[in-house]
Amino acid sequence: MPLSRMSTVSSLVALLGFTGSALAAQTAELQATEQLYNQHCSVCHGTQRIGGAGPALLPESLGRLKKPEASKAISEGRPASQMAAYKDILSPAEIDSMVDFLYTPIDNPPAWTDSDTSASHRLLVDTSTLADTPQHNADPLNLFVVVEAGTHHVTILDGDTFESVARFQSHFALHGGPKFSPDGRYVYFASRDGWVSKYDLHNLTMIAETRVGLNTRNLAVSNNGRWVLAGNYLPGTLVLLNADDLSLVKSMDTIGSDGTASRVSAVYTAPPRDSFVVALKDTNEAWELSYAGTPDFVPRRIIAQDALDDFSFTPDYRYLLATSRKAKGGQVIDLDSGKSITDIPLPGMPHLGSGIYWKRGGDWVFATPNISQGLISVLDLKTWQLIKEIPTEGPGFFMRSHANSKYAWTDVFFGPNQEVVHLIDKQTLEIAHTLRPMPGKNAAHVEFTNDGSHLILSVWDTEGALIVYDAKTLKEVKRIPMNKPSGKYNVGNKIEFAEGTSH
Repeated sequence: MPLSRMSTVSSLVALLGFTGSALAAQTAELQATEQLYNQHCSVCHGTQRIGGAGPALLPESLGRLKKPEASKAISEGRPASQMAAYKDILSPAEIDSMVDFLYTPIDNPPAWTDSDTSASHRLLVDTSTLADTPQHNADPLNLFVVVEAGTHHVTILDGDTFESVARFQSHFALHGGPKFSPDGRYVYFASRDGWVSKYDLHNLTMIAETRVGLNTRNLAVSNNGRWVLAGNYLPGTLVLLNADDLSLVKSMDTIGSDGTASRVSAVYTAPPRDSFVVALKDTNEAWELSYAGTPDFVPRRIIAQDALDDFSFTPDYRYLLATSRKAKGGQVIDLDSGKSITDIPLPGMPHLGSGIYWKRGGDWVFATPNISQGLISVLDLKTWQLIKEIPTEGPGFFMRSHANSKYAWTDVFFGPNQEVVHLIDKQTLEIAHTLRPMPGKNAAHVEFTNDGSHLILSVWDTEGALIVYDAKTLKEVKRIPMNKPSGKYNVGNKIEFAEGTSH
């Protein structure tokens, strides 16, 4: 056992008045629990519990999660994440001990300061030596950036030939959604353990990297290409970087107007508003930070009905469709007035951050998967009313489409039918096709080529693949073996904020 951990154990049991054999028994129990943590939990949550593929598991980051809820999460898993159920692996007593272990403060809680961020900054290449045009033959707007979760690599894929243009190692556990500079030349990555990286898609080289925290949620890039804003779970901060070289500009503690320190749930850019919009996880606020002109990045605070886990924008970027795991349904927030204007009548746990919109009969509709129930909910974006609930073969996580496609593709990410992908007719709102790309393996996350003629689907398995389909005939065109390709992102679709893709 590490000395710092032994010190914590000794201090804890001494305060509780344990002596002699009781002290030895308590120490042995905590040692055994730490061994169980290292065996089952550290690969996702980090050996120091500061997070990785999963969130940090420290008292400072578990503020909203009560002990009974933590016990349930360990026992039954969490449907909105990769958290597996351990009720058949750990005994009830071991789960109780694990919960106590996770909620026990450590002697020296990890911290991350501006000095740490600045000291981590690495400029990896002299950008003045780089060409201003693509040094490859692929269409720069039809490149795919593919995150390989199983090997911690990134592949740059030609969206016309579906051949690899480049492949490189990434930091541990990249967040699935890299972001792009407005011209599509640069892609920015955030890893769960806090690293932000900048890669040049013209010259196929890494430019710079900076560590902004210990457990990072995601990042956004301003529509003028000047700023990168990263949101952290640990510490609870927003970190603003210069988009040119990823040098630190400033950090901001995410503290609500009521004084509650909060983690950051999500950060996105709203191009028509020239602003970043931020959801806070532990207090009932969303923040808008303007980057127009000479910005001061003082947040405009918008009071929400609940703490927010994620959100989507309406096509005009005036409204947020936001949700909380603890709330039923969701809420609509008017960014112009700064007010929550109505509830969204949705069952279960809608995953609004992966929802998409399209035109149906001339009017915009919004569809969202549901991570606790097998259904897709379709909303009218004029009335906020539910148009239809479309039954599926299980709870889903992602939806994707394209303006040139008649279908919305959705997965069945959770449950026994993970191999299934449904294609929903966007006008009739009926399931038109059901595919099983690799029976027995989890099929998820579709991304279209820039022109919508083809699409790529991920099979999330150690012996998984990218599967290329013709978007009209639905025939398989190519299969590229890959270890857990968690997501792929088309440059043109992303910088155009295209209909049918996530933003």
